[in-house]
Amino acid sequence: MKPNDLIRNILTDAKVQLAQEFDQNFERKGFFDKQWPATKHQYSRGSLMMRSGKLRRGNKARVRGNSIVFTNSMPYAALHNEGGEITVTAKMKRYFWAMHYKAGGAVVAGSKSQRNKRLSDEADKWKAMALLKVGTKMKIEQRQFIGHHPQVDAAVRKIVDHIVQELAADLANRMRRSSR
Repeated sequence: MKPNDLIRNILTDAKVQLAQEFDQNFERKGFFDKQWPATKHQYSRGSLMMRSGKLRRGNKARVRGNSIVFTNSMPYAALHNEGGEITVTAKMKRYFWAMHYKAGGAVVAGSKSQRNKRLSDEADKWKAMALLKVGTKMKIEQRQFIGHHPQVDAAVRKIVDHIVQELAADLANRMRRSSR
């Protein structure tokens, strides 16, 4: 095996393994062993990071040269992965109002059901955001799903060890066959 093939095999195997690990962060609802911060409001469709699944499906990995590059096609991926602030715009306020009316429209008048309570709470959440002034800063907590972690190092080390052991076994077999 040529040195370039060895490196290519290591990078390809690491890409697959790490892509699976980063995908599993959505199942763990955290970055390996560090749980994501709780949201202020409960979401009727599950975790904040899994509402539509687009963020999770947007993760892509590819080998470029001697490195592995992870990207995400969703424009808000970096904000969630790193945390930060966003500024409320008029367009965002219109969206918040639309979501308020959508959640509030499903509320059945006079009903005290759990579903009604949940929808009412969701409508209140959207209304609170819609009432924010344009220019207000909203803090987005970091909910990292891709990046460096000791478990990433351990996974890469395990892959390298495995491929090197395979190479050593292959060389030993070739040497045995040639000495006969």
